[in-house]
Amino acid sequence: MSSEESILNGVRIYLSGPMDFVVSRNEEKQFGWRSRLRKFLSPFGAIVYDPWTKPVIVGQNGYAENYEYSNTKRAQWTFEDSDTGRNVRSQLCDLFYPTVHINRRMVDICDLLIAYCPTNLYSVGTVNEIIRARSQNKPVLLVSPPVTYPSFAKLSEHLQEHKDQEGVKRLEQLKREAVLKENPEGIPSPWYLGILPEDYFFDGFGFSLYSHLIKDEQYPRTRLDEIEANRKPLRPLLPYLEKLDKEIPKLYDARHKDYKENSDWMILRPGVHQSIE
Repeated sequence: MSSEESILNGVRIYLSGPMDFVVSRNEEKQFGWRSRLRKFLSPFGAIVYDPWTKPVIVGQNGYAENYEYSNTKRAQWTFEDSDTGRNVRSQLCDLFYPTVHINRRMVDICDLLIAYCPTNLYSVGTVNEIIRARSQNKPVLLVSPPVTYPSFAKLSEHLQEHKDQEGVKRLEQLKREAVLKENPEGIPSPWYLGILPEDYFFDGFGFSLYSHLIKDEQYPRTRLDEIEANRKPLRPLLPYLEKLDKEIPKLYDARHKDYKENSDWMILRPGVHQSIE
């Protein structure tokens, strides 16, 4: 398709998802789903806003220099109920506000939002960004993958085979303390079901369908690859995006059992105008 016909060409897409409670922030930044998605979307001409690599702020040198949340700084937080405690908390709130500010601005100017929402990862920022986008009637494409703990199951079997009852007891205690709750079908939170149309839900990305995204030496095999290998996504996101480049998806009307135009997809072309008679 020509750039004029390509729907995704010039479309602004914000990538929302956990950043703070991931296993490794460095690995997530370099090899995570955002990095792969940027590579996938690049040939379509989409403008990708990624909170790991924020855009330059024009005319405000120095604002939000510390883009990434600093665990070292945050470790200074205290609940001490004193003037000293209040001073520390006040400084940290001021320190982290610019990062929140620019993330919100990226949500405000994007055309659509892609959110990765595994039910086992805490991310208050993702929820905030989804609600913000939906309050502006923007499409939010939400990926909710299966959540399982195969290593936990194997360790439990190992301990039982060796009749290590103390080990089994402590493992079950760890399961309760860490709230290791499986969600093998990847069923999203009921709150998301209440604010998003059915067309916006996906149980995986479908990276394996695009070999250049998983065989490139730059992208080592990740836990996401294992999840999608163990259970092939029934509704992967990437083919949906590929189809979206050619046709705006319609909204399914369950009441009338028919499809209708979806006004969420209001993509405006800069510099292209329609005259009003």
